Amino acid sequence: MDPRWARQSLLLLLLACSALLLVFPVSPVLSSEVIFDDEVVQRVNADSMDNRHSQLVLMISHDDGARLTNNLSRVQSLMQLEQEAWDGSNPATSWDAEHIIFERIETPFAIWSEAFASRNRSLENATQWADVLQPTMEEGWCGLNSTNEEKAAFQATILFLPDEANFNLACPAFPGASADQAPEANELLWIIWLDSGGGDMDWAQLKIWAEKVSESTEFEVTPVGANMLFSEARQVAENDLQVFMLPAVALLGIILVIGLKDPLVVAATLAGTGLVVFAEMGALSALGYTFSVLDGIALPIIMGVAVDGAFWYCRSSREKEEVRSMLFIAMLTTVAAVSLAIFSPVKAQKTLAIVIAVGILLDWLVTRFILEEFYLRRRAKIEFTSHDRPLTQEARAAWSWPALLLVLAAIVLVSPSGVEVLDFNQVLPEDHPEIDKMEDLQSKYMLASSSVAWIVIDVEGDSTEDLLKVQDLQRQLGQHPSVITYDTGMTLSPMVLGVPFHDSDTEGATIDGLSATEIGSILVRDTRLQRDGVTTGVAIAALVEIRNPNAVLLFAEDVEGLLAQNELSGGVGGDLVTGATLAKAFDEARVGQILAAGIAVFFVAMFVLRSKSRAARIAIGAVAIGAAVDGLASMVGGRGVHTAPVVLLGMGFAADYLSHASSDHPPTRSDTSARWGAALTSVSVFVLLGFAEFPPAKYTGQLLGISIILSVLLATALSLTHVKRPNSDCEE
Repeated sequence: MDPRWARQSLLLLLLACSALLLVFPVSPVLSSEVIFDDEVVQRVNADSMDNRHSQLVLMISHDDGARLTNNLSRVQSLMQLEQEAWDGSNPATSWDAEHIIFERIETPFAIWSEAFASRNRSLENATQWADVLQPTMEEGWCGLNSTNEEKAAFQATILFLPDEANFNLACPAFPGASADQAPEANELLWIIWLDSGGGDMDWAQLKIWAEKVSESTEFEVTPVGANMLFSEARQVAENDLQVFMLPAVALLGIILVIGLKDPLVVAATLAGTGLVVFAEMGALSALGYTFSVLDGIALPIIMGVAVDGAFWYCRSSREKEEVRSMLFIAMLTTVAAVSLAIFSPVKAQKTLAIVIAVGILLDWLVTRFILEEFYLRRRAKIEFTSHDRPLTQEARAAWSWPALLLVLAAIVLVSPSGVEVLDFNQVLPEDHPEIDKMEDLQSKYMLASSSVAWIVIDVEGDSTEDLLKVQDLQRQLGQHPSVITYDTGMTLSPMVLGVPFHDSDTEGATIDGLSATEIGSILVRDTRLQRDGVTTGVAIAALVEIRNPNAVLLFAEDVEGLLAQNELSGGVGGDLVTGATLAKAFDEARVGQILAAGIAVFFVAMFVLRSKSRAARIAIGAVAIGAAVDGLASMVGGRGVHTAPVVLLGMGFAADYLSHASSDHPPTRSDTSARWGAALTSVSVFVLLGFAEFPPAKYTGQLLGISIILSVLLATALSLTHVKRPNSDCEE
């Protein structure tokens, strides 16, 4: 094939892929779904009779900050607001977002209304609280004789009202409560479920609606909760991308001009880098790939890798074929190390690894097949003067290689152990005001201070035996110490929300029958999971303490044991359960992952180089860098599942630089200049990334900057162990 035709074809293909961005624009997302796969939650979302996806929370208070729930006119105004949100009858409070609708709204008032209706009292038609509170219901909604609707109202009061509220009628057994008074609270929560018709959910729309309602009514409506924190984190990441991309390109250009001393080469390198980034984004977007904001971290990484070819072609003393071989080996070993993350159980690691690996491959293709000839034409002829002659035996510093390996080993030994569970603190800056709001919310509301653990059980909807087994399991779950339980003084009320219990004889009852006649709970209106109209399972929600991940892990293990003990099949999931489980699995496997990456680098290098000794040196150095970066991660921002791709990428960079340094070519000052020029250019981008507000980007930049410095030091030390004796063709 004519090289010129191949070069033009590749260029046209990349330009066409870049143009796809006009048709398939990238809209990055951030949610727990893009961070990890939870098979249990996925099944709940796919088969549930309820829509549990995109659950959001609103905090509501009055503009004067005073009485809310025990002011009947304000309660009825909020009930009217709920109705207007549904039917859009009031333009001042209607929902205006296109392609997104309210799927479900849960408020304490709607559930209280059902509780009063079960006693033939009407909250909507009352003119004062006494109309529904008299005659007095001595046991309130938490007594032994309470109706199912009243039990649901008690749950709603616990979940939607703050801890300092006086529950009064909801549970008169509580200290200071009175059965003839309405619950007293100055603020409360609503739960909102949104439906985007299968498209990506823009949570910011709820914030826009809340601001609109706050301006047009007497109430202050504020979106809160974990999903809104992800929305804020997405905004922070997008702001970083807008703020840092132009400075990053400018800084990269300045460093390249200083290092290469050729503006045309710099312009071509930057153009090639931009082409790689746009082509990859356009191609992946057209193929239906959903970008997360975490994938944006790959952009400066791809930019940093792209500069290597310019320095080695234009500034080193190596011939074209040798540079080709070096860059090919570097690309393969880097991709081999990073690609191990594709097999990670953490979805965010998989997707980031894919974007990085594809970007590095495209960097190599552009350098090798589009820019190579241009680089060689612009290359200044380097002669082996006294400045560039190979280093002599006397200049050797073979001791530096083992010495640096010992330093890296020392970093590993002094680094703290353990892995942090992924939560919102790792995707927002420490001083972000939303974190303070979330912590305040968690301190006041059970709904915010707990996490939902989903238990999915395979059952038949028409089986009485399965119903009895599930109900028995729910009783056992309610006794677990990790499940939040309220003691009403007369009964224990564990927060296990699942198949309803019937007060009368359950002989002949089935899950399908009870679900059709009995109301469910706030989070689980209908527990059934169905496919093609046939019940195949049930979903039980258990509220567990959010501040103790170890207890959550124990809860998950105990649930698995209870399922087996009750001869039931199923599983346990949920954000905190899955996050804690993955953190534990990562902690147990991270050393093996580093060694596996080292083995992958060894075999790839040996396959290309046909030299076990050179491949071994590259692999040993890569493992040393990976272990050191993993140790440094525990000191910089905390080691977690989100740092695994950084460790593997650090190993890839190490393999890259070590492959240059391990060749038979005797080292020269020009080679050292090319190696350090490429390294410092990449580091400049990562240093800038280290000033980002988005924590994953910030810590990635810091760790990658450190890993490149360590890698280039180790590579320089390795190059000094491979020199030739003067007047001899034999390698030392």
